[in-house]
Amino acid sequence: MLKSAGRFLYMDMARLPFIKTYSSPAQLASILQSRGLHIDNKIRVENYLRTIGYYRLSAYLYPLLKLPKEQHQFKIGSTFDQALDMYRFDRHLRLLLFNQIEKIEIAVRSSIVNITSKETGDPFWITNPANFANKVEFQKTLSLIKSEYNRSREDFIKHFRVTYSNQYPPAWIIAEILPIGVLTSIYKNLASHQVRKKIAKEFDLNVPVFNSWMTIITLTRNSCCHHARVWNRDWSLQTRTMRRMNRPWISASVKQGKIFYTLCIIKYFINIIAPTNDMTGKIIRLLAEYPNIDISAMGFSANWNQEEVWQ
Repeated sequence: MLKSAGRFLYMDMARLPFIKTYSSPAQLASILQSRGLHIDNKIRVENYLRTIGYYRLSAYLYPLLKLPKEQHQFKIGSTFDQALDMYRFDRHLRLLLFNQIEKIEIAVRSSIVNITSKETGDPFWITNPANFANKVEFQKTLSLIKSEYNRSREDFIKHFRVTYSNQYPPAWIIAEILPIGVLTSIYKNLASHQVRKKIAKEFDLNVPVFNSWMTIITLTRNSCCHHARVWNRDWSLQTRTMRRMNRPWISASVKQGKIFYTLCIIKYFINIIAPTNDMTGKIIRLLAEYPNIDISAMGFSANWNQEEVWQ
C-alpha cells in the first residue's frame, strides 16, 4: 500500500523482527571462513573482531563479496588482510582529512567573526536576534550556544563568567567553543546578505557555493570525528559550483558524490589558507603506502594530480 509523506510516496511494507543472535569473535571468524574468506591466523582475526568489532569491519569486507552480495559469499582469493588493509587506509585518510579540515574550520570561524563584528558594530551580534533572518532558527542556534557555553570548562570561559555580568561573551570569545556545524548555521541565517557575501568572498566564492561547500566539509568532519567510513562512501549531497571560478579548480569530468570531490573542495580552501601546503604530496604518499586500494571507487581519475587545484 502506498502512503504519503509530504511530497513523497513510499511503500508501506511489513517490517520483520530482528531474530539474529549474538556471535562471539571465534564464531564470527568461522562464519567468515565458511563464506569463502581466507584467514591465515584465526586467533589473530578473532582479536581484531574483538577489538574493532565485526559490524565496523563488515563495511570493509563488503567490497570483497561476490554478486549478488545478498548471498554473503566472498570472491575467490579474498582475504581478511585485504579488508584490514582497507580499514587501515580509511583510518589514515580520516586523520589526513581531519588535519586539513581543522585549518579550514579555524579560518572560516575567524572570517565569520571578524567580518560580522566589523559590519554590525555589535560585539554580541552572535546572540542578538536582530542580526538574523529566521527567528525560529535563531532560537535553535541560541539553544545550542547556551548549551556549549554552560558546559564549557575552558579557562577563558571561566574567566568571563566570574569577571563580567553579561549573559554571554562577545562573538570572538563564544565562537571559539562552537562546532563548525553551528557556525555554518549561524552564517546561513545572517540577515545581511552583504555580510554573507563578504565572508564568502574571503574564499573567492559566492554565497550559495560557500554554503554548499561548508555543508559537505561539516559532514566530512563529523564522519571523521565518529570514525565512520569515508574512503569509498557515496555522498548523496549534490554540491554547488560556480560557472566561472576565480581560482584553480577541477575539470567538469570529476564526479560528485565521491570522497575525491570532497578532497578537491578541501584542497581549494587549503590553497587559500596555506598557499605553500603539501596536501598533494600527503595524498600521493598515502596512496603509495596502500597500493592495493581501488582509488577509482573513491572517484580518483588516473591523472587526478594534474587537475589545476592539485598543482
